[in-house]
Amino acid sequence: MEHLYYLMAQLPAFSSSDDANYKLPITTDYFKDLCGRFMSAKSAETARNLSLEPPLEVKPTGSVFLDAWYDKERNLRLALAQLRALKMKKETKNLPLPNDGDVVQAARTAVGMENPLGAEQFLNQYRLGVLDRMTPLDMFSADSVYNYGLRLMLAERMKKFDKDEGLASYHKIYDEILGEDK
Repeated sequence: MEHLYYLMAQLPAFSSSDDANYKLPITTDYFKDLCGRFMSAKSAETARNLSLEPPLEVKPTGSVFLDAWYDKERNLRLALAQLRALKMKKETKNLPLPNDGDVVQAARTAVGMENPLGAEQFLNQYRLGVLDRMTPLDMFSADSVYNYGLRLMLAERMKKFDKDEGLASYHKIYDEILGEDK
């Protein structure tokens, strides 16, 4: 038996802020553990399998919300792959063409950005906007729980981007490349 009201009531609000000092109130692991306690076995399994990377092949999840999210995300990733390959003058074989104009436009904007961190932040905001538009009306449904989980995963992912660490890594790789040429 599902107790989604009790589950949703325990999930703290959080910001998807890029502020490095902001600490998320819970982790994805804790979220998935809570789902296991308050959701049916099937719904909890779906929550445990939430991913920001949908499979290339369409597999029904049993949730209309998740299927729609994965379809949107899959199309975004395909558009990004094709546009990045085009930018590098490489061929894209066997990649299906995305059929969503909104997704293609977002991918074009991100690929056109000079700053990779800025592009990732733009894509994160785009994804959050997609989740906003898809938010289920019933706040105490399994789909609302999945929506919360995806938002949490996006926020955690963005917390991993650190400008100083990225710059240090870039310089290390750059120096290694130059060292090999000498």
